[in-house]
Amino acid sequence: MSDTTTNPVANTAGLRGATAGDTALCTVGASGSGLTYRGYEVTDLAEHCNFEEVAYLLLNGELPDRKQLDAFVAAISNGTELPAAVIRVLEALPASTNPMDVLRTACAALGCIETENSFAEQYTASIRLLGCLPSMLLYWYHYSHNGKRLLCENDNPSIAGRFLQWLHGRQPDPDHQRCLDISLILYAEHEFNASTFTARVICSTLSDLHSSVAGAIGALRGPLHGGANEAACDMLAQWNSPEQAESELLSMLQRKDKVMGFGHAVYKTSDPRNAVIKSWSKKLAALAGDSSLYSISERVEEVMWREKKLFANADFYHASAYTFMHIPTKLFTPIFVCSRVAGWCAHVFEQRNNNRIIRPSANYIGPELRSVTPIAMR
Repeated sequence: MSDTTTNPVANTAGLRGATAGDTALCTVGASGSGLTYRGYEVTDLAEHCNFEEVAYLLLNGELPDRKQLDAFVAAISNGTELPAAVIRVLEALPASTNPMDVLRTACAALGCIETENSFAEQYTASIRLLGCLPSMLLYWYHYSHNGKRLLCENDNPSIAGRFLQWLHGRQPDPDHQRCLDISLILYAEHEFNASTFTARVICSTLSDLHSSVAGAIGALRGPLHGGANEAACDMLAQWNSPEQAESELLSMLQRKDKVMGFGHAVYKTSDPRNAVIKSWSKKLAALAGDSSLYSISERVEEVMWREKKLFANADFYHASAYTFMHIPTKLFTPIFVCSRVAGWCAHVFEQRNNNRIIRPSANYIGPELRSVTPIAMR
């Protein structure tokens, strides 16, 4: 069956401003700066909920009561153990592997072993991914970097708490755990961004959930989507004082260098997630006795607004917040995956519930119709 169309659409570069479908999951940029998950402001969720509550909301449509949450948390915790075949895949990947490639590969491997055979299995498969994506990442990280085989024990009921415990080998500082928990909330969902749209395109072909998530990870791997917090961290680490930061940032702007962590494709005046993570970066800076990184970050934010009217997005202060939690820079974007998988899976559910294969048109700009010259005459 042909999937061609006779209804060409206007050329919208990058589909910017185009509407590609309906969703009940999220609004982005309402009134220029808002962000809601199923009708709740993200700032309200970050203040009153933990990540597991928000993941439940995205997957089920409503916030859980205590009994529902306890069952959901237990199901995620019971899904942290990795199959032996996935462990063999992880142990075969060298330390030089991009961690996003590790997660994409491990997700695909899990799909081979725990295949989603019908849409009725999508909820269970999603909970499993919430449980085992951190296991995949940190098992590979410890094994490839120091030869340690991580025991993915689930004695901490929080995904954020387990992540920090497995990473550092000790119970996490409560403020660090809460900060990472809030970070997961802020990154959990963001409407039809590139990775989410990728997941919806894949599942619209009636492909499986693991393929959809693996494809989404591949989209998030690109530095124009994920990775801005890593780039911001690398940039900030070059400077020793706010004064040096301002001087060198002005030189970057004069050279028209890209400054990561500022502006947004949809938000026009501010990113509502920035104020939340900025406040936590400030708090963790004080707890760590930091006298430079947070101040440098503030100066960069001030200069970018003064010079370019560009605001810090969610990624910018994540760079310093994650640094204060002693999270290696290469793991910043993979943490994004461990959060956004909740949104990806919820979008897969939604796409499948009212599916039509996603197949946009293109404006052809190639040569006019022509005849083939036989090879002997070319």
